[in-house]
Amino acid sequence: MPLGTLDRTPPPFFKQGPSALSKLVVFSALALFLMVADLRFEVARPVRASIAAALYPVQWLVLQPVQALAGVGGYFTSLHNAQQSEGEALKRLATQADRTLQLEQMALENQRLRALLAMRERTGTQAMGAQVLYDAADPYSRKIVIDRGQTQGVQAGSPVIDESGVLGQVTRVYPLVSEVSLLIDRDMAIPVLNTRTGVRSVAYGEPSTKGDGMELRYTLASADIAQGDLLTTSGVDGVYPPGLPVARVTLVERQAESSFSRIEAEPLAQVQGTLHVLVLTPAGTTLPPSPMTAPARAAGPTDRPGVRSSAP
Repeated sequence: MPLGTLDRTPPPFFKQGPSALSKLVVFSALALFLMVADLRFEVARPVRASIAAALYPVQWLVLQPVQALAGVGGYFTSLHNAQQSEGEALKRLATQADRTLQLEQMALENQRLRALLAMRERTGTQAMGAQVLYDAADPYSRKIVIDRGQTQGVQAGSPVIDESGVLGQVTRVYPLVSEVSLLIDRDMAIPVLNTRTGVRSVAYGEPSTKGDGMELRYTLASADIAQGDLLTTSGVDGVYPPGLPVARVTLVERQAESSFSRIEAEPLAQVQGTLHVLVLTPAGTTLPPSPMTAPARAAGPTDRPGVRSSAP
């Protein structure tokens, strides 16, 4: 072969093909054709469905960390909201419980005040309302202090009652407060009348560790008195108006070797925890003995020397 026929030009560095402009035109026309075909004949729907089905596991795996983080954040957010809601609910519950307790206390106080007003109408004497401030600091007596004194016209010896019956008697009067000795005080005595039989006697305070009560001393064993009898004020002392409930007999023991019976009674008044009381004006009169009770009075303790009375 002659040397003149050989091509002496260097080979191209890149393999040449269709020009870039030709490729742009061809692929643009193909894209336009596919869009028109998909719009008119939906030829690409099966292809998209196949690709979506093939890529779904990949998408699921990629979304799991994101969903886990969202779930953890939602858990802590829900826990915080639940704790906050619980705290608010507890506060509302405490407020409602406090209001309920106040309503119950007000209802109970209203009921007691109504009963106290009814007792005031029953007594038929002048009465003054008072509030109990505190119990007297004396372990050997049973006394309370009320918020009425000389300024309000309280007198020493005035009877004090609550909605259930006789509570005690004013023993000391100060300018603004007064001291009331309860019926269960060991130094207190009150003439009483058995409403069932008409027998008169004297009830003494008997404080004890078993329960504060009262005792009817110097009652003959032959006297007609039984457990459950109601004792009211007899009015013979000129201090307590007659007919006020005092106590109810709880124990009657008759001993053969003694001519007197052992009789215990429980006060009807609320001797512990009372809040409101009525201070009565002393009666100032003495009931004449009735024919029904004259024999019992002749043998009763009111005619015996040395027996204490509640009269001032």
